[in-house]
Amino acid sequence: MTDFARYLNVRSSHMPILSPDGSRVAFLSDISGNHQVWSASASPGSTEWPQQLTFFIDKVWEIHGTSGADHLLAVSDVGGNERQQFYLVTGFSGSRNSSHGGHAVRRLTTNDNAIHRFGAFSSDGQRILYAANGRNGVDFDLFRMDVTSGEVHLLLQLAGNQAVMAWSPDERYVLTREQVGPLEDRVFLIDLEADGGSRMVRELSDGKPTARYEQVNWRSDGVYLLCDGSHDRGAICRLDTDSGEMVQIVAGDAHPGDGEMEALTVASDGGAVYSYNEGGYSRLWRMDLTTGVRVPIPGLPDGQIGHLSLKPGGALVCDVQTPQSNLDVWLVEPDGATRPLTQSDRAGLDANSFIAPQLIYFSTFDGREIPAFYYLPSTPRPEGGYPCILYVHGGPTSQLRPDFDVRFQYFLSRGYAILGTNVRGSGGYGRIYAALDEIEKRLDSVADLRHAVLWLHNRPEIDAGRIAIYGRSYGGFMVLAALTAYPELFAAGIDVVGIANWVTFMERTSPWRRAHREKEYGSLALHRDVLERISPIHRAERITMPLMVIAGDNDPRVPLYESELIVEKVRENGGQVEFLHYADEGHKLSKLTNRIDSFTKMAAFLDKQLGE
Repeated sequence: MTDFARYLNVRSSHMPILSPDGSRVAFLSDISGNHQVWSASASPGSTEWPQQLTFFIDKVWEIHGTSGADHLLAVSDVGGNERQQFYLVTGFSGSRNSSHGGHAVRRLTTNDNAIHRFGAFSSDGQRILYAANGRNGVDFDLFRMDVTSGEVHLLLQLAGNQAVMAWSPDERYVLTREQVGPLEDRVFLIDLEADGGSRMVRELSDGKPTARYEQVNWRSDGVYLLCDGSHDRGAICRLDTDSGEMVQIVAGDAHPGDGEMEALTVASDGGAVYSYNEGGYSRLWRMDLTTGVRVPIPGLPDGQIGHLSLKPGGALVCDVQTPQSNLDVWLVEPDGATRPLTQSDRAGLDANSFIAPQLIYFSTFDGREIPAFYYLPSTPRPEGGYPCILYVHGGPTSQLRPDFDVRFQYFLSRGYAILGTNVRGSGGYGRIYAALDEIEKRLDSVADLRHAVLWLHNRPEIDAGRIAIYGRSYGGFMVLAALTAYPELFAAGIDVVGIANWVTFMERTSPWRRAHREKEYGSLALHRDVLERISPIHRAERITMPLMVIAGDNDPRVPLYESELIVEKVRENGGQVEFLHYADEGHKLSKLTNRIDSFTKMAAFLDKQLGE
């Protein structure tokens, strides 16, 4: 039987950036065991080995490029603390075989205690705009930096959870977004050449329907973005920065199936590509922004497509994954031809052994149909049926997609079935669906999980007595909530960085994100009784089945205290808990050694609790 470490050594490549001349592509890959910046030739038929550009101890979370200069910006933190710092990687275009094959990495930001959010490069690539919360740990102010000299200018003190969305081509204006809540943004236009004070800032979202503003592209002919203020499933719009008016170009309603608009990229020559999330699957389209005429882009694997980047002339780079193929970078040529630019290693595992799910819907307590992905193993069915893992994603407005998940594939190889749910409150199905679990309605989504199990009970291939529930972050709360609400349905539970007590979570989560979370979950001032009522810690005596809890000591989102709290309470009640926590990790486990350790122990836990 193949061990978990083998699966965790399956590699991925994503977040592609083409060099200014289009000859090379930079990307993030975990070839070395932790995501770092790499580059490779984009030339057809090239056999050149990829070149590693960064060598940090910790994970690189993002990279950002510019068509104006031969460098890129990498974003990393320390031990998962999410205090992101910027690093400039120069000499990106040179291969190791050329006379210009050298490169350098230089740290740009200097405040270890601040979160830095990249915003935009100037047209020539020599300056960046970004937001950082070093002033008080809560509010994100606007900065400009010269990346060559490192000189920094504070442009404006801002209030709230702000980020730079776009910089005008003439560098006079900037659009910023305050994320008020998961489904609500405020958008501001800042005139960098006006006199100081409030005259520099004008809110464009004032008086408009509550909306999300995403995927902003500022080109010489206008600002193009995705917005769901007037369309439940979103729309591509052109924003008039003078009036604040939005003109719809194409709406999500023009597409079939459950889903919503998910990504948009516009090149400097006006070409545009967007993707529509149809039931979790990405559908790509080229579009004329003037006429709204669009044509589908065929030829890519059927799965999840992300990080679209369109170049003048029509070349598109993106990353693609399917349940049966790991994450890799692809190029779509202007003539429509497609080819992978990276071929990430599968650790010697047979690609034919990977299993794709079936998209199913189950009825819940109010007659609503809930989408889920159902995986069945190829191993022989046991006499009593397969053991099953009910998986709950985090967010809560995230979405389980048909992506490549090594955890799922490993458990499938071990003979476990998996039902991955997108209960009410999930993203990907429009604003209305995403808002169905807010504040007082929180436990309605937990009730959906009960009906997911009841659906499994009607499947003859599933052993109803061997169902475990597993989730991380908000999904970890859902695990604890389901175990305390419906303990008779589960043989075991796995809670990864989950919330046990909503009151202590709100008190201890990082100050910069507290207001944003209150919009979704409720505030201590107004909804304390609701937060108390839905907290699993107050019904922990009902967790009589074996429980595994996993956490990172540096987690700024769901502090370690939440995991310690539920572990202590369950043990006080005589329950069985296995507790793993890692001193050098945060909200996500990113280091290969820790991932191997945690998932191997998770597999052993499930084998022990669900074994025949």
